[in-house]
Amino acid sequence: MEFDSIECVSTTDGGIEEDEIHHHHHHHNNTNNNLHHHPNHTHHQFSSSKPNNNNNGNNGNGINGSVVGPTATTPATSVHELLECPVCTNSMYPPIHQCHNGHTLCSTCKTRVHNRCPTCRQELGDIRCLALEKVAESLELPCKYYSLGCPEIFPYYSKLKHEAMCTFRPYNCPYAGSDCSVVGDIPFLVDHLRDDHKVDMHTGCTFNHRYVKSNPREVENATWMLTVFHCFGQYFCLHFEAFQLGTAPVYMAFLRFMGDETEARNYSYSLEVGANGRKLIWEGTPRSIRDCHKKVRDSHDGLIIQRNMALFFSGGDRKELKLRVTGRIWKEQQNPDAGVCIPNLCS
Repeated sequence: MEFDSIECVSTTDGGIEEDEIHHHHHHHNNTNNNLHHHPNHTHHQFSSSKPNNNNNGNNGNGINGSVVGPTATTPATSVHELLECPVCTNSMYPPIHQCHNGHTLCSTCKTRVHNRCPTCRQELGDIRCLALEKVAESLELPCKYYSLGCPEIFPYYSKLKHEAMCTFRPYNCPYAGSDCSVVGDIPFLVDHLRDDHKVDMHTGCTFNHRYVKSNPREVENATWMLTVFHCFGQYFCLHFEAFQLGTAPVYMAFLRFMGDETEARNYSYSLEVGANGRKLIWEGTPRSIRDCHKKVRDSHDGLIIQRNMALFFSGGDRKELKLRVTGRIWKEQQNPDAGVCIPNLCS
């Protein structure tokens, strides 16, 4: 599946700037289509030394790590090491098992080592290390995302639950065209999208895209396009793609916010497509990139265009897809007197 051309017009403070986007296409897993891949899709772990310049729960570190903050004392750190499973190196939670010689391991790894102690090779049996479980109850440790800016300290058994939802935890790469394992803060991911995935970057809160495809009958599960917009000091990901909705091929456009869900609610966006005196309009709130691309797509949270309607909008002999999707992003501002939100449109 190939595009013949994609054009983008982004309206900024300085007027209208028109760019030609040479877009590459990407396979989803388990699909057999003829999409082009970017030439440099070698994915590896990244690190970043960028300063903390936003409030998206980042401090410029590219990769998360398990750290102990300065508030933890040396004895607490030593006990924390005792609570580390020797097999998987994760923190152990009840039930904590031990062998007859006192060596411990977590319940998950007990089955993996076939009930044999990984340290002395003795049979484990069903002995619980109740003393270590009691010690763990008395511990208070920093969140493992301390180095990323989280100041919280939690009881040992509450720490894991917090870390799963910590607003300072790194973000996954929002690129949908391949399985990219890179994680990091927002400034780092913006650079990663631009430099490694060759994603187009635009400044401004309005956009005007034209999608052209010579054979629209070839619709398979495939990501077509990702564009990043910078406005209001934030970054937004505009997705446009084709996929099968049941047995019907459809086109879909939606926006994701590069930040947490609570911040995403401060913004709204609209998308519009039409021709021949008809139009479809979608208006909503961008989803956070905390929600994976597939989750947003499968929830149908965006502008969905049936293929027959898309071909009608394309005009002509309906053998070529020619869709123009326009839209804008605005920030909702709370009016403290009236208690209502008023839109703040970028100039």
